[in-house]
Amino acid sequence: MKRFFSICLAGLFLLGSVSPAFANETSETDLAPNAKSAILIERDTGTILYAKNQDEKLAPASMTKIMTMILIMEAIEQSRIDWDDQVTTSEYAASMGGSQIFLEPGESMTVKEMLSGISIGSANDAAVAMAEKLAGSEKAFVVQMNKRAKELGLKNTHFSNCTGLPIDDHYSSARDMALMGKELLKHPEITKFTGTYESFLREKSDQKFWLVNTNRLVKFYPGVDGLKTGFTNESKYCLTATAVKDDMRLIAVVFGAENPKERNAQVTSMLDYGFSHYDTSEQFKKDDKLALVPVSKGNHKRVKLAVADDVTILTKKGEKLSNLDPKMKLNKDIQAPIFKGQELGKVMIEKDGKVIAQSKLVAAEDITSATWLQLFGRTLGHFTQVKLSQ
Repeated sequence: MKRFFSICLAGLFLLGSVSPAFANETSETDLAPNAKSAILIERDTGTILYAKNQDEKLAPASMTKIMTMILIMEAIEQSRIDWDDQVTTSEYAASMGGSQIFLEPGESMTVKEMLSGISIGSANDAAVAMAEKLAGSEKAFVVQMNKRAKELGLKNTHFSNCTGLPIDDHYSSARDMALMGKELLKHPEITKFTGTYESFLREKSDQKFWLVNTNRLVKFYPGVDGLKTGFTNESKYCLTATAVKDDMRLIAVVFGAENPKERNAQVTSMLDYGFSHYDTSEQFKKDDKLALVPVSKGNHKRVKLAVADDVTILTKKGEKLSNLDPKMKLNKDIQAPIFKGQELGKVMIEKDGKVIAQSKLVAAEDITSATWLQLFGRTLGHFTQVKLSQ
């Protein structure tokens, strides 16, 4: 597959508009009979393998913290905060009830320690402290949460706090939670936190605090390394879990189980089903350089294009890959300045005329605007070539 594109570096073909069309290969068996809502997806392709009331709006409880963690990880990636930055606890953050690490007003912990409290211990006080660190107040942070939800195309989600504690107008759906989990997993470091079963905070003090992961499947289901549990009297027992096996990663979501045992059993049933019925085949890896395309008015005449995300094909066990048709679609009039990471097109893999996998193509480098002297030189060179050919 990669060889196909290496041949096409200088002469790419353009396509008409193509919309994604991932088929939902849903199970006929009810894998979560005692859940209000549930879904199972394959992470790379987003294919739904099982679904039950997946768009019903329900209270997500502490699964809310998946979005909180997305914004934290994005802030770290963008260098707006650092792992070792100190986060000071306000009176308000310290007053949170429910799951907590018992932060005192004025107490400081690093971003890394706060994230450990949130991801392992589901700490409401740490979540609010981080919200205040990033946005100045929880209210302002919630605005960012809802903005990000809209950007991700979440149609059945609205946040009113960053913790999931009971509050009006706060809801999500199984499909939306799976998409949030998919987004959070774009930050590989997160599973070092969500996949940790036990850890300690304040280790060098008299207030040493033992963290035990609220997601017990981290310890008892091979391959589970996240993501987030939830419970309130309204929501009952909820879980967004992810597991990896043989390079395939699944995300399973359950809303509204009556007890933790039932919740874990239904997630286990979904994961077992996915791993026993499906395989994945990676076609391109994130950051693979696929093409070199012309740029107008740039300091360089061409720009390298890279794959923005892994491109993976999902198949049923034993199914052979055949009739795959890789294609590209480029933006019209690619013109400098261009910034590294800027979207310039798409790479798609079709089978029998249907898109089964795709990714954005992005600039792998910066291309600045050409100087007047460079443009003049190119024009003069072109004019000279024309004269010599006559």
